[in-house]
This record gives sequence, C-alpha cells and structure tokens, in this order.
Amino acid sequence: MSNWLPKLNKSQKSKVKSQKKGLKNLLFVLPFYLVPWLCLGTLLPFASNAAELKEIQERGYLIVGVKDNLRPMGFRDATGNLQGLEIDLARGLAAELLGRSDAVKFEPVANRDRLDVVLRGKVDLTIARVTATEPRARLVNFSPPYYFDGIALVTKDATVQQLDDIRQAKIAVLFGSSTIPKLRYQLPAAQLVGVASYEEARSLLEAGGAVAFAADVSILTGWVQEYPQYRLVPTLLSAEPLAVVMPKGLQYDELRRRVNRAIDRWRSDGWLQQRAIYWGLPWDTLK
Repeated sequence: MSNWLPKLNKSQKSKVKSQKKGLKNLLFVLPFYLVPWLCLGTLLPFASNAAELKEIQERGYLIVGVKDNLRPMGFRDATGNLQGLEIDLARGLAAELLGRSDAVKFEPVANRDRLDVVLRGKVDLTIARVTATEPRARLVNFSPPYYFDGIALVTKDATVQQLDDIRQAKIAVLFGSSTIPKLRYQLPAAQLVGVASYEEARSLLEAGGAVAFAADVSILTGWVQEYPQYRLVPTLLSAEPLAVVMPKGLQYDELRRRVNRAIDRWRSDGWLQQRAIYWGLPWDTLK
C-alpha cells in the first residue's frame, strides 16, 4: 500500500516532524494540568458534605470519630462504655458547643479512615490519635495540639534505667514503622528486631529476644497499664502533636474557632494536663 502514498518533499517532512514533536510535548504536559484539577474536583465535594456549626446545633448533638480499642486514648471499659483521654475531650467539646457533655455520638474509626470520615461528612470531628502533619493539613484543619505523642521504649529489664543503657541493645520495632528511621538516627548502634504485631513484640521480650520495644508513648502507656511488669524508659525520642481533625473551608470557621479556643483554654488552665495524668499518660515527665 505504500506505493499509493504520495512522497513528501524535504519541507513537508520537516513540517510533519515538527507537528509530531508538538503533539508529543502536549501529551507530556497534559497530565500535569489535568491531575490537579481532577484531584481538586475529587476533594471539594468531601468538604461540602461536612456539617457547619449551625447545623450541628440544630441537630442537637456532635458526631465524633474516635478509637474504641486504644487504651488510654479511647477504649471500652468492662461495661462496654467508651473511656479515655480523647473521649473526655469529645465530651468537653460537646459541652462547649452545645451546652451538654452528653450531647455527643461516638463513631469508632479505623486508622485509615480517620480523615476520610471528616471529608465525607460522616462525622463532625475526629479525635482519634491523629498526628497533625503538613500533608494532612492540605486536606483538613487541625486544632492546636491537645497532647504531644512521641516515640518511647518499654522494658521490664531492671538494669535499664535510662536511654544510655540500651544504646547497643536489641530493640523490637514493628515492621515498616515510621519509628525505624528515628531509632536509627537516635540509637545508631542498637540492633533493631522487626515484629509483625504488638503481641509478637511482647512474646519476643518475654523470651529474651529483645531488651525493649519502641513505639508511640500513647500506645505504650496502655501496654504498661495492661502489663504492669513493664515500664517506660524515661526518654522520648520524638514529639508528635495530636490534634482534633476538622473540615476545611470558610463555612467551618466558626466551628474551628470555637474548638481552638476551647483547647487553648484547657491547655492554659491545666485541664488537659489533669486529664492526661488521670489516664496515666506522661505529661512533661519524659524528656
């Protein structure tokens, strides 16, 4: 069939080549223009689904995403009732916004859904051990920190009294955890032993396969409460702000201001510290 095609002269060949190059460049840059708009179109509807403060007040109760299996932040007691620091905080915000501490409905959330339930309007706020980070702040608003979490170590070895005692020891850590690079930086000579779960970490420590286990202090506090033969090593290796997750947008400004004012006041008047200590969480006791 090539015999039926007309032959192109030099000028025509140059023009076709230029057109192909232009088309190639267009196909290369097009995704960079389309992707942000597609993402924006995906995210914007999420924000509009969340309830504004007036709607919450008319409804008569606050809907808060919480943890129900994370002692002492949010967990169920022997009678099945939700308890913990973050539950206290949710009840406090209900009293602040609606005048009654019981004007709150709790929605247990998985870690992967903590921001999504706010974006989709399934809850008004999330208080579920969420660390405020810059990437997350592009999607949602954060309150001032109500607690500073951080990497700590737990041990039952009586010879371990300070961080220097385990600088070259075997330390258990969850596979793929963000704790790993921080441990490698702070304790470069330590031998890290990967585990798949908290239960596996405890089994490893019980068998003498590691001297300590590294994880967030908010989680290890619950560990120590459940297994009192363990104790925290009195040093934090990082500080991570935990904050209330709120919807992003000008229509939520009043909700955000009211929540932020309450948390600032509770921090300054000592209420947050008192509740954290009540639940056994370290407050300025780990350096």
